[in-house]
Amino acid sequence: MKKKNVSVGRVITKRDPRKDWRLYMFLLVPLIYIIVFKYMPIGGLVIAFKEYKVRKGIWGSDWVGFENFIKFFESYQFWRVLKNTVILSVYTIAISFPFPVMFALMINSVRNEKFKKVTQTIVNMPHFISTIVMVGIVFSVFNSRTGLYGSLMHSITGSWPEDLFASPANFRHFYVWSAVWQNFGWDSIIYTAALSSVDPSYHEAAEIDGASRLQRVIHVDLPTILPTIITMLILRMGSVMTIGFEKVYLMQNSLNLSASEIISTYVYQVGLSAQGNGNFSYATAIGMFNSVINFVLVVVVNKISKKVSETSLW
Repeated sequence: MKKKNVSVGRVITKRDPRKDWRLYMFLLVPLIYIIVFKYMPIGGLVIAFKEYKVRKGIWGSDWVGFENFIKFFESYQFWRVLKNTVILSVYTIAISFPFPVMFALMINSVRNEKFKKVTQTIVNMPHFISTIVMVGIVFSVFNSRTGLYGSLMHSITGSWPEDLFASPANFRHFYVWSAVWQNFGWDSIIYTAALSSVDPSYHEAAEIDGASRLQRVIHVDLPTILPTIITMLILRMGSVMTIGFEKVYLMQNSLNLSASEIISTYVYQVGLSAQGNGNFSYATAIGMFNSVINFVLVVVVNKISKKVSETSLW
């Protein structure tokens, strides 16, 4: 007697969404936030192609095409703000990106759970300090007259040191290293979570083969979180041209302006400050240029990552 092949498929049952309306309500607030603050402002980008006048409104203002973009490209400020933005952003990524990875690998190697929790709590605390308080701490510590740095140098040399915040080169170091101190603990959480998925049998097999702890970190732990590292790097590259306005603006002064004037602060100067006379169209064109560059960088880096490591966002 011939046996018949019977294929058994999954039974998919439809669930009535009305029964889970309470769960969908939780999505309502973030959905409204995204629509109002992320999608609706996109329509305002048309201002970049117009000579915007408040009394005429967005749609009644005169169309000028790419005039605002050309004005920015031909401005003497173009290369300066572009250079400062790229240097500060690349410097930040190059220094701040490896620290969370290294910290996660080190803390994962610690066997004392109590010490591990205390350490993670301490390094995460600076993340919750507001930007203005963080800048205030930096100014208080490194002030050449009233700060710890000034008092210490005066007691050693007998004279007051130079103002560190007056140097354009020092501005970049203060910005980057204070960001490292503030955020590396918080940024390491995602890598610590990824390391928790490492199969203990891999470590046991490597230990039987005589691998040291460092070798196990390099050959077991690091390859496990490598896809996460690449994904986070792609996302960071998408914000190369976008640097937080608040911290730069608070640390900015007339003496370090040659290094601290970046695209976001320049947009504020020409668009919202009294000096810029409210040139909204020009400021919008600069911001749109910034966003386009970020989008291109994400696409390019994602494509390179897909070819090299087969890890990508899409």
